[in-house]
Amino acid sequence: MLDLTLYVITDRKLSLGRANIEVVAKALEAGASVIQLREKDISDREFYLEGLKIKPLVRSYGRVFLVNDRVDIAQALDADGVHLGQEDLHLPVARRVLGKGKIIGISVRSVEEAKRAVREGADYLAVSGVFPTETKKDVGETLGVEGVRRIRKAVKLPLVGIGGINSHNAAEVIRAGADGVAVVSAVTMAPDIIAACRELLEVVQQARREG
Repeated sequence: MLDLTLYVITDRKLSLGRANIEVVAKALEAGASVIQLREKDISDREFYLEGLKIKPLVRSYGRVFLVNDRVDIAQALDADGVHLGQEDLHLPVARRVLGKGKIIGISVRSVEEAKRAVREGADYLAVSGVFPTETKKDVGETLGVEGVRRIRKAVKLPLVGIGGINSHNAAEVIRAGADGVAVVSAVTMAPDIIAACRELLEVVQQARREG
């Protein structure tokens, strides 16, 4: 079963000058269950080399290493899988390229998109974006926890919420039916990454215990 409890996404522009490898190392030490390497503004070679540094570290913890958007980079790195947006390579094509053993997740904003992702064989869904965020400006209107709840009622796939999530609102996302939370700035911009991750984990786990 895919553990989406704390899904950390890299962003070098929001890491207070720290390298991705430093952020990832601390997130893993604190208990992050998934690491997604996200690179929008570097060359393919740099993206690949960045992944070569991070993948062995993630694997050493027995956690999941995913690549954002780029099916070719995920294949070249032999990553655990890829996370796709609605405008990226079609999910069935990504599956043909990567094979049945790889994880493919996709961002969704509606019940219709969620149901299509299920039909096409997604392994998990990311409901995007739940709350306002400066990290990703092209997500349109926020869905709120009601958006998470609607999609949770419609599909049974593992579900993670993303968009403006932090330790103050993560519990709402879990109570709405998400299996975990995906975060960028709540971890990458934290002065103490280990403490930030542990706080998020505790919030998520407490919300689960409360049902």
